[in-house]
Amino acid sequence: MSKVITGATMSLDGFIAGPGESGFDLLFQWYGNGDVEIPSESPSVPASRVSAASAELVKAEYAGIGALIVGRHLYDMTKAWGGRHPLGVTTVVLTHERPADRPEDDENFVFVTEGIEAAVAKARELADGKNVVVNGGQMARQCLEAGLLDEVGVELVPVVLGAGKPLFAEFSGAPVQFDGPHTVVSGTGVTHLRYSVKK
Repeated sequence: MSKVITGATMSLDGFIAGPGESGFDLLFQWYGNGDVEIPSESPSVPASRVSAASAELVKAEYAGIGALIVGRHLYDMTKAWGGRHPLGVTTVVLTHERPADRPEDDENFVFVTEGIEAAVAKARELADGKNVVVNGGQMARQCLEAGLLDEVGVELVPVVLGAGKPLFAEFSGAPVQFDGPHTVVSGTGVTHLRYSVKK
């Protein structure tokens, strides 16, 4: 069965975004500091250029992804990535209300209003045996609280933001223990860490 995975780029003091949705320029520097191109399927998001070590890891992981789950906030903030997510797989958007400009689901976006369990079930169906990736933040917290999460990836970058949004903000089920890290890869300006959720 496919795994449900979340991941996020994180500062050394544990934030995936700075105050007021800031700090992304610092958090995401590693996406542009290397020589290996990672293509983008989005018309509005350029290809990444990462170090060889990062590329080896993320290319293998990206190949195993069958569907994504994001929240409406990220969907709106990115303007739907110009119509297609950079990874080129169907994205399930968990929302209270379908956007007016998207009356029907298609191969790019599927909208679910019935909660995180329904979103994961739909994403698993779309993934066709591949992994489901849940965006960090609120979606990741809801998955962990519901016992649906299998793995967590952290892209740890050498920056301190001082305040902001943690990966599992307002998590109600703490403490939760993880196994690992079972993968540690040192890229340029980033350390990739992978953990399994103890079941």
